[in-house]
Amino acid sequence: MAEPLLEVGDLSVSFGTGRTATEVVHDVAFHIDPGETLAVVGESGSGKSVSAMSIVDLLPANARRSGTIRFNGEDLLTADPARIRQIRGAGIGVVFQEPMTALNPVYTIGALLAQAVGSHQQGSKSGIHTRSLDLLRLVQMPEPERRMDQFPHQLSGGQRQRAMIAMAIASDPKLIIADEATTALDVTAQAVILDLLMDVRERLGTAILLITHDMGVVADVADRVVVMNGGRVVEEATVDQLFSAPREEYTQKLLAAVPHLGRSEVVELTPTTPLDLRYRTQPLPVVDQPVLHVDNLIVDFPGPFGQRPFRAVDGVSFDVAQGEVVGLVGESGSGKSTIGRVVIGLTKPASGTVQIDGIDVGTKRRLEKRELRRRAAIIFQDPSSSLNPRATLGDTISSPLRWNGVTRNRRELDRIVAELLDAVHLPKDAIHRYPHELSGGQRQRVGIARAMALEPELLIADEPTSALDVSVQAAVLKLLLELQQRRQFSCVFISHDLSVVEQLAQRVVVLKDGKIAEQGDTRQILHHPHNAYTRRLVAAIPVPDPVEQRARRQDRQLLTD
Repeated sequence: MAEPLLEVGDLSVSFGTGRTATEVVHDVAFHIDPGETLAVVGESGSGKSVSAMSIVDLLPANARRSGTIRFNGEDLLTADPARIRQIRGAGIGVVFQEPMTALNPVYTIGALLAQAVGSHQQGSKSGIHTRSLDLLRLVQMPEPERRMDQFPHQLSGGQRQRAMIAMAIASDPKLIIADEATTALDVTAQAVILDLLMDVRERLGTAILLITHDMGVVADVADRVVVMNGGRVVEEATVDQLFSAPREEYTQKLLAAVPHLGRSEVVELTPTTPLDLRYRTQPLPVVDQPVLHVDNLIVDFPGPFGQRPFRAVDGVSFDVAQGEVVGLVGESGSGKSTIGRVVIGLTKPASGTVQIDGIDVGTKRRLEKRELRRRAAIIFQDPSSSLNPRATLGDTISSPLRWNGVTRNRRELDRIVAELLDAVHLPKDAIHRYPHELSGGQRQRVGIARAMALEPELLIADEPTSALDVSVQAAVLKLLLELQQRRQFSCVFISHDLSVVEQLAQRVVVLKDGKIAEQGDTRQILHHPHNAYTRRLVAAIPVPDPVEQRARRQDRQLLTD
């Protein structure tokens, strides 16, 4: 048998010094063979990213490592810093989770690539430029010559990730560490990046260490899987063994929490309706007295000096009935979040009608504005940035009640906040805590409680679970469904992931480039999509079943050929 390319043995990592040191990774061991894709999975805090970054010594200065990390027969824990810098890039490439923060914003893509190429290879300026262009072509960057002169902020998320992969493979490394490389991308961009990584593996024979919490991605591309929990390896198996017969209870719970496209109760309970009678791009069904009425909505954003405005939303129309959940889905830039911001009054449209219970959201009447604030609420995508870090949870949740003059009595406010905390399954003593003292899932529950404070008739949920682990995501989705069934509010659920939308929505509106591609009941969109774009969107969603996912990958390739 060939020697492993990477062998990690009894790896432990602690942060701090002396008695204050805290060990977060405990005796982790795994190996990667040449050309193999190994996925390390687990929830936030499981130690998977710390273990991966230990390999290339990209941990904070107060980190302490022990054990063995052998790469190509060389122990990296005993290597000096100069040797580690040499191995980074030349032997091991890294693709980070968020390229916007990993790429230097003051350098062009061409300059960043030239730096990556020149740091490990000798050559002329023209030779390095040619190599940089070849790398962008290799990662299928659109218009590579033009991208060379652009800065990271001028690229889309998927394009930035392509540039990051180009930098990672600049010196033909034997191993690529992809740390949550697709988490922040929409499903179609994620599918493209995964295809790209697999293509790089086939062309260059590169092994891949994939760090992720997305079990659908694991089923799609991994050969073997290591499951981590609490800083320890709890299970290791081939991808087929892990999904068909997981041994550990933790792994079983992790897999059970993953949404599986086409297997939600919403879809199973929705009768199938013939496509030719149901497909339309206008409001469907017609609602006599909708809670939300959107008609021919157009939203423009100012363009660069001297250029025409950018049309983000172009003629969108749909209704939301009382107690109905409608999913707005599409890729990044499709206009779904912009529509949500218009509905809640945070963005002004160029034209069109948006009404909540018959009241125009653009009204200038003070009393009607106040009434709209009571009838509609929003849950933001990132609770870390939407919660005041200097306000207690009690003050955060009660703020809508105080701002809208419902009550200012402290005892009454505390009573209502306690009821809301109980409704979102948070302890009552959390009323005196601050956002930084909570986990991501708990912070999102606070955002839900704040949105529900005024008992709104309409809730806008803007990607509320996209940044959460699968088990936390499942808990938040279950909570939203529970609250919606109990209080019967209407909801616009915004997401790029149809497998998440189907957990809640009875109807789906698919957006592309600011226009409605199609809309219909959830079963129709998932199983009988009419539009080619919708078919590609559905096909791009990975499912947590390696056998089914292989067939889906073949079908998706037929759609893109």
